[in-house]
Amino acid sequence: MSPQDLSAAYYPSAPINGARSEILVHTRRRERYWLHALMFLLTLASTTVVGARMQYNFAHNLPAFDLERDLEAFVTFWRDPGFLLSGLPFSLTLLAILLAHEFGHYLACLYYHVDASLPYFLPAPTFTGTLGAFIRIREPIFSKRVLFDVGVAGPIAGFVFLLPALAIGLAYSKVIPGIAHQGGVVFGTPALLWLLERAVFPAAGTADIYLHPVARAAWIGILATALNLLPIGQLDGGHILYSIVGDRHKMLSRAFTAVLIPIGIFYWPGWLLWAVLLLIFGMRHPAIYDPSALSAGRRKLAALALAIFLLSFTLAPVAYTGGF
Repeated sequence: MSPQDLSAAYYPSAPINGARSEILVHTRRRERYWLHALMFLLTLASTTVVGARMQYNFAHNLPAFDLERDLEAFVTFWRDPGFLLSGLPFSLTLLAILLAHEFGHYLACLYYHVDASLPYFLPAPTFTGTLGAFIRIREPIFSKRVLFDVGVAGPIAGFVFLLPALAIGLAYSKVIPGIAHQGGVVFGTPALLWLLERAVFPAAGTADIYLHPVARAAWIGILATALNLLPIGQLDGGHILYSIVGDRHKMLSRAFTAVLIPIGIFYWPGWLLWAVLLLIFGMRHPAIYDPSALSAGRRKLAALALAIFLLSFTLAPVAYTGGF
């Protein structure tokens, strides 16, 4: 907890039975609304550019990402900036999913009077246009129940938003033989996407389904959900794990991180980077001295979070084949 985030002052109170007590007074930091708004608008811009390029490629039956052909799209954007508006279905869908996730956390903090910031969005020059969003929790949490509720609220809220987005996006998707293996980037198919694809395109193979940009935004939301629900460290899944197992959290976090190493070697090197980052920055979890166990209802929510994780996780989310 940084002094910038939460300042505390101790004031002596009146004597009680001859002893002097101390009252801890917290001064909450004022929100910098301009910064939240600026980062959101920058992320809206970066994701809209990506979405417009994606929509251009989708309309012309081109691979979702291919450097040579994408240059044609950027020429079109330069000549007609209004064409960028075609990227809004992608960007607004993606930001709605991310916003739902972070406001799930924020509203849970608000409910329990835990000092937390509004969401910060992160624009980035990547194929998604963003590195996601986060909130800052600026004071300790002393209850496993509160920690669990704050941790589980984000993934469930985000999942509620991405499900209809994925269904709508698939309804506008189309079948082009072999399209998934064209271009510079090949995307994995998590179980949730595979199940819905079978319902919408029962006769088509996964590699032949060209996802509409709205469905691709939902796919990114699925990936973000899987990453956040990894049962490690201070990720959302790590908070849920700590609420259930307590002191065994550190040992289990290390074990789950170790599992990422062979997955990274044989399927997707990105998991190796995640394993390193989590080992360096994410293992420590603030101790909570609360012996109480979670209620049966919360254990059911934990099972739901596990099911969401299994539906969202894929061994190889992205494969780079060149050309982008």
